[in-house]
Amino acid sequence: MDSVAFKSYIKANELEEQAFRIKTRKRLIIITLSTIVLITLIIVATIGTITRSSKSSSDSQSNSASPTNDDVAKSIESMCNVTHYPDACFSSMSSDLKISSTNQTSHMISTDPQKLFMLSLQIALNELVNLSSSLPEILTPSNVHHDDDPVLLQHAWRDCQHLIEAAIDHVNMSIMSMKSFTTTSIIDIRTWLSTAITDQGSCLDGLEEVGPLTMRLQEDVRIAMKNSTEFTSNCLAIISNILTIFPDFQVPVSRKLLKAEVGGDYPNWVSGGKYRRLLLEEEEAVMEPNVTVAKDGSGDFRSIMEAVNGVPRKSEFMYLIYVKEGVYVENVVVGKDMWNVMVYGDGMNRTIVSGSLNHVDGVPTFNTGTFIAEGRGFIAKGMGFMNTAGPQKEQAVALRSSSDKSVFYKCSFNAFQDTLYAHSNRQFYRDCYITGTVDFIFGNAAVVIQNCTVQPRQPRPNQFNTITAQGKTDSNQNTGISIQRCKITPFNNLTAPTYLGRPWKNFSTAIFMQSNIGGFISPAGWIQWTPNVDPPKTIFYAEYLNTGPGSGLDQRVDWAGYKPNITFKEAAKFTVESFIQGSEWLPRATVTYNTT
Repeated sequence: MDSVAFKSYIKANELEEQAFRIKTRKRLIIITLSTIVLITLIIVATIGTITRSSKSSSDSQSNSASPTNDDVAKSIESMCNVTHYPDACFSSMSSDLKISSTNQTSHMISTDPQKLFMLSLQIALNELVNLSSSLPEILTPSNVHHDDDPVLLQHAWRDCQHLIEAAIDHVNMSIMSMKSFTTTSIIDIRTWLSTAITDQGSCLDGLEEVGPLTMRLQEDVRIAMKNSTEFTSNCLAIISNILTIFPDFQVPVSRKLLKAEVGGDYPNWVSGGKYRRLLLEEEEAVMEPNVTVAKDGSGDFRSIMEAVNGVPRKSEFMYLIYVKEGVYVENVVVGKDMWNVMVYGDGMNRTIVSGSLNHVDGVPTFNTGTFIAEGRGFIAKGMGFMNTAGPQKEQAVALRSSSDKSVFYKCSFNAFQDTLYAHSNRQFYRDCYITGTVDFIFGNAAVVIQNCTVQPRQPRPNQFNTITAQGKTDSNQNTGISIQRCKITPFNNLTAPTYLGRPWKNFSTAIFMQSNIGGFISPAGWIQWTPNVDPPKTIFYAEYLNTGPGSGLDQRVDWAGYKPNITFKEAAKFTVESFIQGSEWLPRATVTYNTT
């Protein structure tokens, strides 16, 4: 091949390669653009699919957030099944929701347990308000017998109105607690609803004290109270079982560790900070009282009640009243709106409040207290409380406490029948002396009496002594009397038969634990409320690791509700942390328990 031909060949090849490269680039551009378009279409399609899926899911969730009437009805039925009055519970809540039978979507309420429980609280509150407004109409001349004691009846009637107002307050407190719902809310609400039930029962107890001639009046009040007592009981049952009814119900835990130790010293509301210091401080002058009471005029006031009248209402800060040595003959009431009041004296035998109101002279038991504490967070230290009416005047209370989280430290309570009325809410007594005859520690509080000296004394002729008379009326109430690490000894010369207690109500709950019991206690230990009629099996009376000559169990009563020697685990439920705080009702999966 000649050179010209060769050059022509090379030039032809270069041209072909150049054309090939141009064509290749075009193909690559087309492929790239096609790929980009394809990817774009895939992305668009994917986004569309996700959007439709999301919308579908959202629609599904929206539909699930609007339950049908059947869904709501089933949730209500689940709640009402745990109550003592399920029919009243279901009908009242269903009626309020206006659930139809057409199974159409209800937009009025969800199946949320919190909202349903709030509804039940509101229903109970409405009934209590209705009861309060109807009470004046019930007290008519036709309902009052001409032989009735007019003074006693008027006292009882005023007490009823006061107690129903207190019940309204406790249900309102429960509603407010639901706004920041935690495990502590469950404990508090159980306590306050238990108290609301006790308040209503105490109204009836006071009317019964007037006598059998008021039977018609009592029955009218009982009928008027039917709805409010049933609905309050239903609320208590629901909150007591809410974690069982709704296992998936999430409750924020407010405390990481709830102890349940036998022998614990103080409730957590006085276990630290200023309250513990106030109780344990020996130099009282360091406590810097807000006001001082002195009989000789050296203080701000000469009487305790004058000082109490100056207490700020519903204060979150502790208000200290120092009462100098002396016997103050007066009746003192720390009202329900007086919060966080502390009254301290120069010692239980040196600073004494003395009164003599009593049942025989026309005052219902509820109002006979020489000293009455109702406002939450009340503390007394180094004080003596006395009712001098004597055994012949029957019920005559030295102190009544209806104060939630109240503490009595190094105090004395001296009277005969019904000395210490632990009426309601959570209470703690430490290093005190309690002296009396018939039912001299009684009421329906959740109360722990610890390291105290309990002294029965000689009653009237032909009477016997009973240390406790507990008033629990509803199985869901978190109430009872726990007497722990105490000394049970006679006061002066005692010859009358003496018992640990008798069951006042159908669910009476009392325990003596780790106490030294003197040999003067009857071998039977306990006695019936109605002679020769054993109490119902629903009571809970128990003893645990007691010592002393009166602690023998061989001849104790054989009632179905009496437990002669319970286990450590059962006893731990009645110690300071468990019983007063109610931690034993919280699910074990939610909190850690230390039981040793």
